[in-house]
Amino acid sequence: MVKASDVLLILVAILFPPAAAGFITGCSCDLLINICLTILGYLPGHLHAFWLIYRKMVAEERYGHGGFRYVGNGQYEPISAPGAHSGYGATGHA
Repeated sequence: MVKASDVLLILVAILFPPAAAGFITGCSCDLLINICLTILGYLPGHLHAFWLIYRKMVAEERYGHGGFRYVGNGQYEPISAPGAHSGYGATGHA
């Protein structure tokens, strides 16, 4: 489902794609990639920004609002519950 924040991101991506990429990913390689793509041509920067917005929307549907974090390359991972220890010890059990 498209939210108002997603519509705002799309509008920002239309005006200046690196700003939308920066809002989504922060200061990461994806921001640098988007800046380079925008310099090479306005359309490639748009496509990359729209792809990042799409990946964020998919992560929100899968993990819920705020239940994920960006790990790079358009990938997201869920944020584990506070106090949950996953992968500690030799056997991987909590």
